[in-house]
Amino acid sequence: MGRILLVEDDDSFGYILKEYLEINDFQVTWAKDGEEGLKTFEQGVYDLCILDVMMPLKDGYTLAKEIQDHDPDVPFIFLTAKALKIDKLKGFRLGCDDYVVKPIDEELFIARVKAIIKRTAPDAENGNGKTTTHRIGKYLFDYTNQALIVDSNVQRLTTKEAKLLQLLCEKKNQVLDRNKALKLVWGESDFFNRKSMDVFIHKLRKYLEEDPTVKITNVHGKGFILED
Repeated sequence: MGRILLVEDDDSFGYILKEYLEINDFQVTWAKDGEEGLKTFEQGVYDLCILDVMMPLKDGYTLAKEIQDHDPDVPFIFLTAKALKIDKLKGFRLGCDDYVVKPIDEELFIARVKAIIKRTAPDAENGNGKTTTHRIGKYLFDYTNQALIVDSNVQRLTTKEAKLLQLLCEKKNQVLDRNKALKLVWGESDFFNRKSMDVFIHKLRKYLEEDPTVKITNVHGKGFILED
């Protein structure tokens, strides 16, 4: 169903929530403070982060910012006893996908989790039948797990990096239309998204530079070609 990072310092509540999520077919990794949460996030790939706001060592707001530095696309839910409007606004300004106040309604919470994961999951995980692994020179690209593998080295990709590389692979040795890619990955084609896409293309080139037979070429006025 989905891979979830739960960061919650309350042992009883954390245990119950983890069990309830797993009963509903989610894969859950539980960290018990903010620092452990960040280390755990850096070591895995997650479809959703559920973050308690009030935690020792590092609060949920700070943790969310640091997680976004690693992967700006990963969705997250703040889970807290703080019900004031100012606290909710702070959470949404940080880019959270939901702000849930304890005590929670379990069925409603699971429905929210499912809706967020379904909305933000890579296309291949939504059952459209696309190929999810590709050979790119000496690399293996695992789209579902957002991983680019060469020899024994694994480069974890952000959601947008994985989606963009998937599109390039689907059109390997053909032109991937820039505007089509922008609409599929960023939602719309505007000046800022075009600049953002150029940054992501540069990152993908760096990831693939160990194999000189692999190139991402810019076709002026049209788009990009992944040459293998």
